[in-house]
Amino acid sequence: MYVGAALAVGLFDRLSPTVVAVLRVVSAGLVLLVIVRPGREAWRWPAVRGAAAYGLATALMNIAFYEAIARLPLGTAVALEFVGPIVVAAAASRRARDLAAVVLAAAGVVMIADVQWAASASGFVWALVAAGMWAAYIVLGKRVAMAGDGFSGMAVGFTVAAVLLSPLIVIGGPEGLAPLASPTVLVIAAGVGVLSSLLPYMFDQIVLRRVGRGRFAVLLALLPATATVIGLVALGQMPGPLEAVGIAAVVVAVALRSREGDESDGSGPGGITGGEPLEGRS
Repeated sequence: MYVGAALAVGLFDRLSPTVVAVLRVVSAGLVLLVIVRPGREAWRWPAVRGAAAYGLATALMNIAFYEAIARLPLGTAVALEFVGPIVVAAAASRRARDLAAVVLAAAGVVMIADVQWAASASGFVWALVAAGMWAAYIVLGKRVAMAGDGFSGMAVGFTVAAVLLSPLIVIGGPEGLAPLASPTVLVIAAGVGVLSSLLPYMFDQIVLRRVGRGRFAVLLALLPATATVIGLVALGQMPGPLEAVGIAAVVVAVALRSREGDESDGSGPGGITGGEPLEGRS
């Protein structure tokens, strides 16, 4: 996901972050349609409605996140964005151990961010908008995962989002729409879509069928650590000692979160129907 984000940063001098985010959704949606080939049931209104809400939340999360990393270091933006999963995890927690894991994860995220509030006010606003959309992504993504195979819902949702948001491409960037005529730009944009949307979100659908929203949200605490490493390797954004402590804190939080602490989601064997959640039987 964050290798793709690092590639996206390289496009910001030619296209606006919003355009790059929309191209990411469009490319991921096209590949999904080819790979998954959703059946007729996936295109009926009840299924389309849920999938479209998921697709739009995902696309808006991507737009807000790219606008944030255009203004803030990658690790800082991801840490602020993680407010969304923390809220979801807190709402789903039922045990003192799980609440402690959420608090520890939150503390780790704050340490990773090493926030400099004067750096970019707009960047922080965009990151918090992305946080809200990330929370919506988790809740809606769980519903899509449990409604069918997950992948068909992804394909439909991304397609709807791509169609509705494609007019934003006219925003262009410093060079207008001219960069879209460059095969290199289009290949990189497609790579961003595959690396940042297609692969990680497909894995998310697999995981969401097996665990509750709360545990999934805490597992996402690993992402700020990953983003910090990618920011260092790919973008030369050096983390400080506080970030290192924060990384350790989120890893411990993931290990601390109980497997039985999630709300019952009604999923059964394999996370499909009936019975207790799969994670409760591990």
